[in-house]
Amino acid sequence: MSEGFEITAGDIPVILHVPHSSRQIPPDIRKDILLSDEQLKVELDEMTDSHTDKIASLSVADLSKQPWIFRNKLSRLVIDPERFPDEREIMNKVGMGAVYLKTSTGEQLRSENFDAKPLIDRFFKPYASAFTQLVEKLLNQHKSVFIIDVHSYRVEQHPNAVNHGQARPPICLGTDDFHTPLWLNQLAKDCFSTVGEVIENQPYGGTYVPLDFYEKDDRVLSVMLECRADQFLSSDLTLHAGAQQVASALSSLISKAKI
Repeated sequence: MSEGFEITAGDIPVILHVPHSSRQIPPDIRKDILLSDEQLKVELDEMTDSHTDKIASLSVADLSKQPWIFRNKLSRLVIDPERFPDEREIMNKVGMGAVYLKTSTGEQLRSENFDAKPLIDRFFKPYASAFTQLVEKLLNQHKSVFIIDVHSYRVEQHPNAVNHGQARPPICLGTDDFHTPLWLNQLAKDCFSTVGEVIENQPYGGTYVPLDFYEKDDRVLSVMLECRADQFLSSDLTLHAGAQQVASALSSLISKAKI
């Protein structure tokens, strides 16, 4: 079993990717984080996509054919597997690339001269490699693979961000011109509209595809679900009744996508 992720096997070529649900930070990683324990708790409250792993689990509970689930076991404050690990990453300019140096408020999370390479080698690369291998395996068995990137976002924008002033609807649907065909785009909007208004690529855009396939292999399909947290979480970050509605919408997309 990997230190950084877990894979739950499925029956169909659909992968639920849950990258930001964990709060776990190994002790040897914690020592390089400059925040006090109380400050770190506040940052984890803000940055963790709390209970999105439970949304994923609820969504598959009644499905006769199960998707795969690929879940990050560690906090995104260890590494963020969805960032580009190089200069392509737009969030580098606010200190929140693949390894965060800044907090959601712009405070220093790690020292300015922190060497990110050991974390990239230890966590980011094995994660990306395992996801790539899973996609390759499914492509060898099926005509295509469908990745659903499962996220949530806060009602209020974090100060240290690059997307100020954008819409913050109940559902943000992240799409990619290459990996999200029009039929899938419309299907996802139809399914998620049961939760509330769906806006595409605001306040977050794009969707996860392993770099080996990104803009290279159109057999890899992908959408990102960004559900505004108040749709399924109470202010104390516990699930409320809306969680089942969100999970049902996700379940509908899984079952209706003919992959």
